[in-house]
Amino acid sequence: MSPRSFARLAAHTQMLPVLESGEETLIGGQAVMEGVMMRAPHSYCVSVRKPGGEIVCEEMALPRLSEKYPAFRLPLLRGVGTLGQAMWLGMKALRYSANVAMEAEADAGKKKAESSSSWVMTLNLLFSVGFFIFLYKFVPLWLTTYLGGWFPSLEGRIAFNLTDGLIRMGIFVTFLFLISRWKDIRRVFEYHGAEHRTVFNFESGRPVTVENAQSFTTFHPRCGTSFLLVVMMISIAVYAMIPFDGFLGRFLSRVLLLPVIAGLSYEVIRYAARRRGGLMSLLTAPGLWLQRITTQPPADGQTEVAIHALERAMALETSQGGELLVA
Repeated sequence: MSPRSFARLAAHTQMLPVLESGEETLIGGQAVMEGVMMRAPHSYCVSVRKPGGEIVCEEMALPRLSEKYPAFRLPLLRGVGTLGQAMWLGMKALRYSANVAMEAEADAGKKKAESSSSWVMTLNLLFSVGFFIFLYKFVPLWLTTYLGGWFPSLEGRIAFNLTDGLIRMGIFVTFLFLISRWKDIRRVFEYHGAEHRTVFNFESGRPVTVENAQSFTTFHPRCGTSFLLVVMMISIAVYAMIPFDGFLGRFLSRVLLLPVIAGLSYEVIRYAARRRGGLMSLLTAPGLWLQRITTQPPADGQTEVAIHALERAMALETSQGGELLVA
């Protein structure tokens, strides 16, 4: 795989949590390279448009993790399990779309045929996790510690972790804005908008068509962008309770507590979603604002791909006896 292809893959991997939708309803999805992945409770399909216009797809039956392992029905664990499975599916969908893109380039005579092998995807994942920890754990903590040397008022745990959290959010928003200037990522954000519009269309009960889907907004309250902001807000409160004052202890606790914070964030979103009142609006509002960056209006052809993925996933769900109702 060429350095440019690896860079594209790594950038897309960094966007997986942002592009992933929740599963509090029947369907959820994710944008990938020139395509969309849709998943139902027991089915999965990723559809990708090739440069010649043909839509190709990969689909499979997909049991819920909690049905296979009952322990993942428990609070906190169910969030970790759900998010872990979502990331695994996201990587699988991303790998498929990357392979389609590279095959298309090979067919066009631009390069020798290649595919994203398992070791390349593993290397990409390790790089992306390392980059995430460095950018969102190490850098904010280092900057806050540095500022604490100049401003003694930051020595208190609440002030320290509030500053750390605000710096983390600032880095997150800046990173999203900068990466959105990359043409490849902007295309993914357009497919992200297509996925949201298609989900809205399905949830409305109206026939799912390109014309109907294009009438909906691209801003969806269950977007991964909202979830990541909830994670960042909850992490501020959790870190303030950790009795470590040294840099190393604080850094290690931030890394080790990632599954706990993810599980807590999932429970908060789940609780708020069931009430659909002021709390849910409060939690999702910042994510909706940020979706002005992470979603873009799609072309009809992009929405057509999202609908293709939805229809194939739902057809597979029906063949397994799945109940096609919004939860």
